[in-house]
Amino acid sequence: MNNIVDDIKYIFTQEAESLLFVRDKIDENFVRAVELISFSKGKVVISGIGKSGLVGRKISATLNSTGTYSIFLHPVEAMHGDLGILKKEDIFIGLSNSGETTELNMVLSSVKRAGCPVISFTGNKNSTLAKNSDLVIDTGVEKEACPLNLAPTSSTTALLCAGDALASALILKKGFKKEDFKKFHPGGLLGKRLSMKVEELMNSMEKTPLVPIESDLGVALEILDEKNLGAVFIIEKNNKLSGVLTDGDIRRFIVDRKIDFKISVKEYMTKKPLLAFLGSPVYDSLNLMETNQITVLPVVDFDNKVVGILHLHDILGKGELKFSGQ
Repeated sequence: MNNIVDDIKYIFTQEAESLLFVRDKIDENFVRAVELISFSKGKVVISGIGKSGLVGRKISATLNSTGTYSIFLHPVEAMHGDLGILKKEDIFIGLSNSGETTELNMVLSSVKRAGCPVISFTGNKNSTLAKNSDLVIDTGVEKEACPLNLAPTSSTTALLCAGDALASALILKKGFKKEDFKKFHPGGLLGKRLSMKVEELMNSMEKTPLVPIESDLGVALEILDEKNLGAVFIIEKNNKLSGVLTDGDIRRFIVDRKIDFKISVKEYMTKKPLLAFLGSPVYDSLNLMETNQITVLPVVDFDNKVVGILHLHDILGKGELKFSGQ
């Protein structure tokens, strides 16, 4: 068991070191690629085959979701008619670790005849792909994480990271903002909700479960059961938030046999809970919930005064929507 754990940790270490190795080779060509794409009036056409092709599809999807129009073009399909999608305003990005992928290199002459600039992401700067490119991004690694040094592992991780870096740099270059999220992630009803402010979806104060800090745990449980929102908010004077107690907390205390209904609720509450702020976008709250695996947030103003409660069901539409696009 320990040997397997050590082997797995080695793979993580090897891939992480490979990323740092590629990072240190970033040069002006990457800057030029970002500028070329940011000023282009066409689309980014990404092509590759095998594992590089799979990574290429992901890079294309990431570009699309962050404001850069992109498509994936399979090299074989390109040679059977799909080259017709290319326009001279487009930018072609070829992905190949060796730079000698026959199917991809066969496409290059046609791409150049179409007048498209060619950017290559490759581990071989002296390859056919590199020599036929206007800009070369060196994504070469010292070795694969695969124990046999054969299966694309470190090389595809580096390629994927380079694609993420390209998309992220374009976000900054183009001034893509959070407000643009709804344009590229509409998601039907979910997209509409994510574009709203917290106060547009939160429950009112009438429905918000509030418990004075002087109360004992028994009182908090009564409110928790009555409001049925999965949490109660512990407040001081003027509705200032002091802490949060959730039904999950109660279950854990019962399991640990650390519960006494007559003890002050402040002994059980979480004193520095996660918050949703009045005026903030709903997608920030959804990210908090998803990252921390929680379903409810107290909504406060900038004086830390409770003004409502936001539940995951309010964001997802009480059963109309679910995560993962289902």
